[in-house]
Amino acid sequence: MEDSNFRKGDAKTAIFGSNAMLHPAPVDVIPDGPTTSEIAYQMVKDETYAQTQPRLNLATFVTTWMDDYATKLMNEAININYIDETEYPRIAVMNAKCINIMANLWNSPEQAKWKAGALAIGSSEACMLGGVAAWLRWRERRIAQGKPTDKPNFVISAGFQVVWEKFAQLWQIEMRQVPLTLEHITLDPQEALKYCDENTICIVPIQGVTWTGLNDDVEALDAALDEYNTKTGYDIPIHVDAASGGFILPFLKPELKWDFRLKWVLSISTSGHKYGLVYPGLGWVIWKDKKYLPGSMSFSVNYLGANITQVGLNFSRPAAQILGQYYQFIRLGFQGYKEVQQNSMAVADYLHAEIAKFAPFQNYSKDVVNPLFIWYLKPDYAKTAKWTLYDLQDKLKQSGWMVPAYTLPENLEQCVVMRIVVRQGFSRDMADQLLGDISAAIAELEKLEYPTPTRIAQDKSQEVKGSVFTHTGCAKSTK
Repeated sequence: MEDSNFRKGDAKTAIFGSNAMLHPAPVDVIPDGPTTSEIAYQMVKDETYAQTQPRLNLATFVTTWMDDYATKLMNEAININYIDETEYPRIAVMNAKCINIMANLWNSPEQAKWKAGALAIGSSEACMLGGVAAWLRWRERRIAQGKPTDKPNFVISAGFQVVWEKFAQLWQIEMRQVPLTLEHITLDPQEALKYCDENTICIVPIQGVTWTGLNDDVEALDAALDEYNTKTGYDIPIHVDAASGGFILPFLKPELKWDFRLKWVLSISTSGHKYGLVYPGLGWVIWKDKKYLPGSMSFSVNYLGANITQVGLNFSRPAAQILGQYYQFIRLGFQGYKEVQQNSMAVADYLHAEIAKFAPFQNYSKDVVNPLFIWYLKPDYAKTAKWTLYDLQDKLKQSGWMVPAYTLPENLEQCVVMRIVVRQGFSRDMADQLLGDISAAIAELEKLEYPTPTRIAQDKSQEVKGSVFTHTGCAKSTK
């Protein structure tokens, strides 16, 4: 006898023989009733098919590959809320161990058993916490001196990541941007000091600028700032935004002074889910000493079974990423991290050299200092080309690659570039596949009889927008 519930989705229903597969997925209203887990899984899974594979996404800085044991460990902790420290005390200790390890990687002078630091959802929250700490220290100092606190500012290059714009807007702190130029493609320390005054809460150099992959010279900035602070009597510190470089420099450039070895570097933020090699949802911020972490940033609650004190913008947060980070520290060790980062750098160096061999292209910088770089069309080639880098971007998307095209920040906004970010999981063989697809795309574009819409728009100084997320500052268009 026919089972009347068969097509509705019971345990015997074939997934693609069910009524659910004859209807669109819900958009506005929750379905009236349940279906089987197999059907629900298939419907959600199917919605993700028409997009790139994460490892082909060369726009993102975020980790897209971890080994099976790391993935298993994180999946097993997916139901644990880190904030419940009384229920999961060992994870709280594990978190503190991770903070200790990173503080020592960055040459912290702090002698306490547990170093001053905080967990974050990503480097954006970590940047916010570093910025808020600098603002509160400045505010407390100004109040103690009987001075006004209504006009705080911070200084950063125009190559900032969008989080700093959010920080400025949300806390109503003026963001003073030091322009980048072709002569100064990273933060110019002397120019940065011209933007400082008694209301400057901190200067923010970047290690691994999102737009270009380059590093600001923190050691030169520290020396110039020391002289400036001595001369003016100010006490302006440095917060280093090391979202990418924080997990590259300790392993590949340990001799480079950019961290707590420098006098005025009081806090550093990084992303555990970028070159920390952990799946998305993890950031860290470390202070040079606990005295630089204002007590007013700590909030306590007692409704979880004990008095819990926490530093962070978010409250509940997943614990899985902590386990992932601690696993990577144990699994790889210093030498393992060094080898992974060296491989990423080697592949980036290879791509950098091969991109330079394409007739239309010019690399933005001579050297690759992090596993990412940018290039642009040679001006003489662009004058007669019927296509732009936006067209190359779209061609590569047809092969599954996400390689963003975008304009550089203010003062260089007429320069359209493309960027490749090399991460763990991107091999030399994949690099050769990408180069082959770039070569094929250029060959097709050079056969065009008429200019593309983006070329026409650029030649007329009209607005052009890229179609791949760039992870840079505020959305930019070019004319």
